[in-house]
Amino acid sequence: MAEARTIFIVMRKDLVKVLQWPLGSVIAQGCHASVAVMQKFRDDERVKTYVSDVESMHKVVLETKNEASLLKMAENLKQNNIPYYLWTEQPENMPTCLATVPIVRSDLGDSLKKCSLMR
Repeated sequence: MAEARTIFIVMRKDLVKVLQWPLGSVIAQGCHASVAVMQKFRDDERVKTYVSDVESMHKVVLETKNEASLLKMAENLKQNNIPYYLWTEQPENMPTCLATVPIVRSDLGDSLKKCSLMR
């Protein structure tokens, strides 16, 4: 069986723990990023395959410590040629999360190795 394509969403843990954002607002950031990455890369074959079977969509929500670590994860993805979308909340101009295109975990490599599942 083929490995499932997954959208990896990386959220800033400090939005809740330090900045005390409401949980719903933080969840909305992840939603924004996942929709944005699908729209931006809509012609990518990985996206087309992913949306062709809506009953089998997979997402993994990870957390990283703060803005600096989020930007480091974005740089890791860029260096490994993995398309992603970094969501920046406006008008604050604050990067809050990112989402990758649907990708098989084995293609992710070490790009997000310092992230853990969001709790």
